[in-house]
Amino acid sequence: MSTDLNSQNYALLDLSSKVEYALLALLELASNHSKKVPLTMSEITAKQPIPERYLEQILTNLRRAGVVQSQRGSKGGFVLVREPWQITLLEIVTVVEGERKDKDSSTSPTLERSLVLEVWEQANTASIQVLNSYTLQDLCQQREARLQQSPMYYI
Repeated sequence: MSTDLNSQNYALLDLSSKVEYALLALLELASNHSKKVPLTMSEITAKQPIPERYLEQILTNLRRAGVVQSQRGSKGGFVLVREPWQITLLEIVTVVEGERKDKDSSTSPTLERSLVLEVWEQANTASIQVLNSYTLQDLCQQREARLQQSPMYYI
């Protein structure tokens, strides 16, 4: 029985829907950032398939963490607190998922266990480095580049 673990169907590190929705919402806010006009939750959900109740919780979480700011009133909505290039994907994942706790190391360390944990630590370090190397600005630029590569024609 052979399994191709390099296929796109196998995900060792899973992207939670909470993180995915947060990134999609923040991508909309980042794309709109230069206009200095807040986006409402309805405007975000019109562009991205995010359940509004879920979005409300996520934006509240991001507001408490100082990533977004909410503005009340008829011209209210949400804006990024900082520039898109200052917000890394690692920061967003950490805010949305919360700080990860260290595993309980009360079990007796064996050579084999140490070897396994060292490999997992390397995988964890690599994922942290990748997420820390991308910002919301990078996602916006990649989206723009791909939209320009495949323009849509409306008839």
